[in-house]
Amino acid sequence: MSSAEVVLGFLEEAESWCLLSPQFPSKVGGRPAWLGQRGLPSLPELECEICRLPMAFLLQVYAPISGQERSFHRTLFVFCCKTNECYTCDDSRCVKVFRSQLPRRNEFYSYDPPPEDEPPSNSEPDRGVLPVSGVKLCWVCSCPGNKACSRCHTVTYCGKHHQTVHWKHTHKKECCEPSAVTMSPFLFPESELVTEPEEEGGAGEEKDTKDTKEAEEEKEAVHCPSLADSELPEMAMHDTEDNKVFQRFKKKIAPEPHQVLRYSRGGHPLWVSSRHIPSDHDIPPCTCGAQRTFEFQVMPQLLNSLCVDSTGSSIDWGTLAVYTCSASCDRDGQYCPEFVWKQDFSADQHTQTKTT
Repeated sequence: MSSAEVVLGFLEEAESWCLLSPQFPSKVGGRPAWLGQRGLPSLPELECEICRLPMAFLLQVYAPISGQERSFHRTLFVFCCKTNECYTCDDSRCVKVFRSQLPRRNEFYSYDPPPEDEPPSNSEPDRGVLPVSGVKLCWVCSCPGNKACSRCHTVTYCGKHHQTVHWKHTHKKECCEPSAVTMSPFLFPESELVTEPEEEGGAGEEKDTKDTKEAEEEKEAVHCPSLADSELPEMAMHDTEDNKVFQRFKKKIAPEPHQVLRYSRGGHPLWVSSRHIPSDHDIPPCTCGAQRTFEFQVMPQLLNSLCVDSTGSSIDWGTLAVYTCSASCDRDGQYCPEFVWKQDFSADQHTQTKTT
C-alpha cells in the first residue's frame, strides 16, 4: 500500500466463528482473537498507566505486510482503560497497542488459507485456554491469567480485579456448576471490522489541496513578525487555526460518516485539531532502533458503538493515532508494544460532534 492510499474501516455484524483466531479477523470488542499464542502481553503490561486497573480490549487490525515473510500474518491489538477519569486532556497513557506477527509456516495455523465455511459445532475452541500453547486465559477479558478460583480451580483470571468482577457478576452463582461461556459486561460489544478503499475526491480533492495550501499560507502569515504587535489576541489566532483543521476533518469524513478507522501505513493521520499534534521527536523509535511510522487511526465515531456513554462523563477521544515499527521487527514471536498518540477535541469541537 502506498502512502497515498487510505483504507476505511466500518462495523458489521458477523457470526462468532468468523471472529476467532484461525480466521485472522479484524474486529472491535469482545475478546481478543490472539494471533501468536506465546509471549502474550499480560499484567502489568495491560494495566492503565494512570489508574493501574486492567485495560479492556478495544480492537484488532489484521495487517500483513506483502513480501515480508516474517509478517505474512500480522495483527495489531489496541487496549484502552474503561475508567472515565483517566481520559484527561491529550493523555495517551490510558491506551496501549501491541503487534504480533507470524510467518506463513508456523506452529499455530495451517499453511493454507482458512476455510470459508462454518466449522463443526464440536470444534469450537475452549475460550479459557489457547489450543496449541496451552496458555490459560482470564475468564473476563481473555488476557493471560494464571490466578484460579480457589473454590472450583477451573476458572482463571488475569488478576484479583477481574476475579472480583466475575464473582459479583455470575460466578458466585455458577461456581462448580457447568455453564455456558457468557460475554462479560467488562467487554465492549463485538463487531467485525470490514474495510474498503477511500474513494478519491477528484475535483473535490483538488479543492481540499487548495484549501490546505491556503490554510498553511494563512498560518505562516499569522506568525509573520510584522504582525507580532497586532491587537488580535494570540488565543483567537490559535482558535481560528484550530477551527480550520476541524472543518477539514469534518469535510474529509463527510462522504463516509460511519467510518471508525482509517488505515494508511506510511501515510499521515487526519487530525481533529491544530493542538497537540506530535512532532517527529514525540514518536519514539522501536526498541530495535527503527523509526516508527503512522499506520492507522481510530476515529471518534467508534465511541457511538461501544455503549460507554454515562451521565456527566465517558471515555473519550478525538482520534487515536497508532505508530508502528517501520521494519516490523521480529522478537522471537513475542508481542511487541507499539506507540499510540491520543488527540482530543476542544470543548467547542466536542459539542459540534454531538450535534452533527
